[in-house]
Amino acid sequence: MRRGARSIASMVLVLAGTTARAELPAGDPERGRQVFQPCRTCHYPEPGFGNYNGPSLTGIFGRKAGTREGFAGYSKVLKESGFVWTPELLDAWLASPGEFLADSTMIFVGIPDHQARADLIAYLKEFR
Repeated sequence: MRRGARSIASMVLVLAGTTARAELPAGDPERGRQVFQPCRTCHYPEPGFGNYNGPSLTGIFGRKAGTREGFAGYSKVLKESGFVWTPELLDAWLASPGEFLADSTMIFVGIPDHQARADLIAYLKEFR
């Protein structure tokens, strides 16, 4: 079932509320660097590397989803989602991208471990 823009916005609010209640533990950027290694198949967080198979993750926090300049491979559902990336929303996305936005083109099953996600997010925070 395809989700419309209204249900996506509602879902994002629900996920944001859910993740806000389950606060992110303190993350370790060095452990996060290790967790991020498989992500390098598609993404780079370092400034100057640009987009690859997926968008660059430099400065992801505070950026509207689906808007990375120069990356044309976003799914329609992500481009139309209207939300801004926060650590809490990225945590929900990393837990299960398919549940977060079912029609996205992200080929990734998720990271079930909450601490590993917090570590990865701490790592990405280093690249503004």
